[in-house]
Amino acid sequence: MILHDNGLGHGFSEFGIDIPVRDSRALRTFKRLGKHPLLGPRIASWHRRPSGDALGPEDLYRVHSRQYIDRLFSDRLEEELIRTYELIDAEGRYHRYSPADAVKPLSALFERILSKVNGTWQCCRLALKDGFCFYFGGGMHHAQWDFGNGFCLLNDIVIAICRLGADRQIRHAWVIDTDAHKGDGTAALTKDDPSITTLSIHMAHGWPLEGEPVDASGNRNPSFTPSDIDILVDRGEEDAYAHRLAIGLNKLDTYPSPDLAVVVYGADPYRHDELPSTRKLKLTLEQMMERDLLVYRFLQRRNVPMAYLMAGGYGDRAWEVYSQFLEYVLLEKYGK
Repeated sequence: MILHDNGLGHGFSEFGIDIPVRDSRALRTFKRLGKHPLLGPRIASWHRRPSGDALGPEDLYRVHSRQYIDRLFSDRLEEELIRTYELIDAEGRYHRYSPADAVKPLSALFERILSKVNGTWQCCRLALKDGFCFYFGGGMHHAQWDFGNGFCLLNDIVIAICRLGADRQIRHAWVIDTDAHKGDGTAALTKDDPSITTLSIHMAHGWPLEGEPVDASGNRNPSFTPSDIDILVDRGEEDAYAHRLAIGLNKLDTYPSPDLAVVVYGADPYRHDELPSTRKLKLTLEQMMERDLLVYRFLQRRNVPMAYLMAGGYGDRAWEVYSQFLEYVLLEKYGK
């Protein structure tokens, strides 16, 4: 199942923001799947559009601090967006941001983010029904309890899981994060929650694992909060990636069996990714597929419903990663 709305943008250029997230990663992937000789005629079977169901403020308060959420719904919203998307540098100058080039106000980005949070929740519910759903959105794994971070204003992953738990639709969930960057926000938000098990395979060094784990006042940097299972891959260790991932996945069997797995997919370990902070991990397209099949088959063998979120993927070639994996999964399910 693919959850996708052609009208919901993914890029930031309309807000005057120069971050290399391209609408093409969703649009080109969907176009390729729709033109496939076997999948195209069956598009009504595997494509769903986001519903009008919406989470409420209480769902956001369940995961983030009340003070932070209240700021987002106030005249301080733009301040939070500017900080989360790193639009002003240390000297107070615009960074990757030109308000004069914007065709939409920066505040309108918040509505898009809320739509993506709702989409993640719907993706999880579809996965529980269908066994597999891939949402063309979501995966904002850097958002912390009381601040946004790394282009992530709200942690849709934890918000959706906690809502499902509150509704008694699930009791335990796994979060498998294969984005190039550590799933630091998710780890910090769930560290005391035994109903959520987290695995993150990511770059051993670089953002968000920069700076000191503890500041001068003794406050812990939440980005250094360990996941239940952390798998580190250093520069030049790409050939060991799949082996380490397989070992890490098998460790999940020592935790409670889940009612749902949320896969924070991430195309940004791809060698052609254009975000500078991903350069320490360069997997080939073949290695990306090996990664994807390891996770997919691991969950499939255990009959765990899978909700996949798009997460990171930057530049003109990110769509190649999504499309090869989704073509495989959809052909397995709908191509007969």
